[in-house]
Amino acid sequence: QVQLVESGGGLVQAGGSLRLSCAASGRTFSSYAMGWFRQAPGKEREFVATISWSGGTTYYADSVKGRFTISRDNAKNTVYLEMNSLKPEDTAVYYCAATPGGTSRLKGAYRYWGQGTQVTVSS
Repeated sequence: QVQLVESGGGLVQAGGSLRLSCAASGRTFSSYAMGWFRQAPGKEREFVATISWSGGTTYYADSVKGRFTISRDNAKNTVYLEMNSLKPEDTAVYYCAATPGGTSRLKGAYRYWGQGTQVTVSS
């Protein structure tokens, strides 16, 4: 069992930056690949980024590539999402998720989900 708690969301102007954190409970955190997803009002939850258990492999959605960076600290049971050059279209609730499998862009691959943190980017 893994419990996930996101933090770091907020209101930021376009062009600004935010760093999201996702703290995980459980001693097996380092064996899970982690992902970040987001859901805007009226839209499907979509993939943002994923990172392997070791941190050595990462993948990003095209819409955030070059602006967002996913990382993890297994000693702290935490995964991060550094978001730069934010745009109004990045406004959404951001969720972290854990999968015992490898990295994946698919929601269905993830077994555990956090409750989400709101990110609002004003123009």
